[in-house]
Amino acid sequence: MPSTKRQADPSFDLEMNRTVTIEVKQLDRVVIRFAGDSGDGMQLTGDRFTAETASFGNDLSTLPNFPAEIRAPAGTLPGVSSFQLHFADHDILTPGDAPDVLIAMNPAALKANLGDVPRGATLIVDTADFTARNLKRVGYDENPLETGELDGYHVVPLNLTAMTVESVKEFGLTRKDASRAKNMYALGLVSWLFQRPVDTTITFLETKFASKPDIRDANIAAFRAGYNFGETAEEFSVRYEVKPAVMPTGTYRNISGNLALAYGLVTGAQRAGLPLVLGAYPITPASDVLHELSKLKRFNVTTIQAEDEIAGVGAALGASFGGALGVTTSSGPGISLKSETIGLGVMLELPLVVCDIQRAGPSTGMPTKTEQADLLQVMFGRNGEAPLPVLAAQSPADCFAIAVEAARIAVTYRTPVVVLSDGYLANGSEPWKIPVIEELPTIDPNFTLEPNATNDKGEPTYLPYLRDPETLARAWAIPGTAGLDHRIGGLEKEDKTGNISYDPANHDLMIRTRQAKVDGIAVDPITVDDPDGTAKVLVLGWGSTYGPIGAAVRRVRKVGGKIAQAHLRHLNPLPPNLGDILKSYEKVLVPEMNLGQLALLLRSKYLVDVVSYAQVRGMPLGAAELAGVIGNLVEETEGIDDDARHLGLAAASLKHGEAALSDELHQSEGAR
Repeated sequence: MPSTKRQADPSFDLEMNRTVTIEVKQLDRVVIRFAGDSGDGMQLTGDRFTAETASFGNDLSTLPNFPAEIRAPAGTLPGVSSFQLHFADHDILTPGDAPDVLIAMNPAALKANLGDVPRGATLIVDTADFTARNLKRVGYDENPLETGELDGYHVVPLNLTAMTVESVKEFGLTRKDASRAKNMYALGLVSWLFQRPVDTTITFLETKFASKPDIRDANIAAFRAGYNFGETAEEFSVRYEVKPAVMPTGTYRNISGNLALAYGLVTGAQRAGLPLVLGAYPITPASDVLHELSKLKRFNVTTIQAEDEIAGVGAALGASFGGALGVTTSSGPGISLKSETIGLGVMLELPLVVCDIQRAGPSTGMPTKTEQADLLQVMFGRNGEAPLPVLAAQSPADCFAIAVEAARIAVTYRTPVVVLSDGYLANGSEPWKIPVIEELPTIDPNFTLEPNATNDKGEPTYLPYLRDPETLARAWAIPGTAGLDHRIGGLEKEDKTGNISYDPANHDLMIRTRQAKVDGIAVDPITVDDPDGTAKVLVLGWGSTYGPIGAAVRRVRKVGGKIAQAHLRHLNPLPPNLGDILKSYEKVLVPEMNLGQLALLLRSKYLVDVVSYAQVRGMPLGAAELAGVIGNLVEETEGIDDDARHLGLAAASLKHGEAALSDELHQSEGAR
């Protein structure tokens, strides 16, 4: 268990007008989960606590989890919405496997989340809805607060709803409206418990409800009442402190994956000197990119909310033909619909950025749950030989950099590019060091402005498929440029002229040329984290598995395991040194949130029998479980017998700071 420091905190209670001495314990990290009905404001509560934590300077990672229905049935297990936040005084990689503190706003929230909560953790429970009817609805025969089911947890039962109603009675709201502020009461209490700054939340509430003074004042009053309650309540004789994390010098802000992606797309267009045109149809979990880009029109951004997915990508590709950077966003079902137009983009050889924010499928699947199962679709899901580059972001903040890289490749090589994100990255957030935009490399669209060849008569002419010898990118002329009129369409093009051609030899040449262009895209070699160079097992990931893999590798190394780690951001083409790296390790483990799609590609390309670890639960991989798999594989590779293996179990069981608060509370007085 990490060391815990204690100090006195003389806090002044505004309502009771007396000084209360509170013990303060220092922790290195904490995982908190807010849970309630989808109408209880858990996402807003988690977002506000995240903003407070970011302004304090902690490193953090978040995991929103909510039902797909706009308003799921109240008080039911399917209707539970939760928001998990992991914050620390050092670098962290995941939202945490298990919460140290669960704030449960009703029986359903307790029932749905209790299985994730380790013994010794704190349960702050709103008792208002713990009636016989509500308990039975979620499968409780008896009230778990009154049985032994919660023994071993530090349970704090509070009637938060009634306390909230009492705290806002001066504003004359109905009980229903008054009780809606209970999430702010809970937020105030937890903000006090972990010494979070409160000014950002008060400012937020003043702004959000500026046109509704009674609602504004009631929410602020509830928030302050919850904060003050912590000062006087006997249930809380201890506060906790997690000091700010030490980070490289710079200006930081908290950012979600979708927001980072939007900013990255605009930045890529700006560095290329091009207008950005987004053609999109709203779909979970990609819609926020459309929403955010619609706010950025001042940066030469045009957003088109199309009538369907096909119209969206058609508008984007048309914009690229007109000299803009065309972008379209969607999730797996929408990408399926866009595939024909993406293939047209391959034939036309125009820049187009296609953002696939993956979700659990197939078909409608589980719209608000995460998955990595679109890799094979974006690699091969078009008719004919239609190769295109595929990139994958590894964290919410990395969505910015991957979007800029996608713009660079699309413009430089005249090709559609797919960016893979997923629901975990899209909705999750972390601190992001804001770059100096002017210091980022420029992207040269290199428009053709005049004829680039001569005909048989020696007259100037324009050959739209005359290629750059280094990149194989074809010429790009803006329609209307004098003397550069040319034909486009989905029929096969004659080399150089772009005329329609059915010649077999020409078709073979164009197919191979388009493939060679993608294969030749400049991609940096992949780097391997192998501390002393003696590891026999390599863990290779892609996309959002970066955090869980990194956390799992740390666990294994902590208990003495030798393990190497590498992560792919470019999936097509793959890094030039990847084959040699794969063959230099005895075992290669590939964890994925699908049934082994990258593993399939690696086996076929490099003839290396990689070990696939596949999970498709609609949730991010768990670091502890993955650490157990890695540890077992390391010992298997080293020839250790099954009955003598311990590394996997030790790594999986290792707290490694993940449950620091749970440990502390389990040893404290009052744990049930």
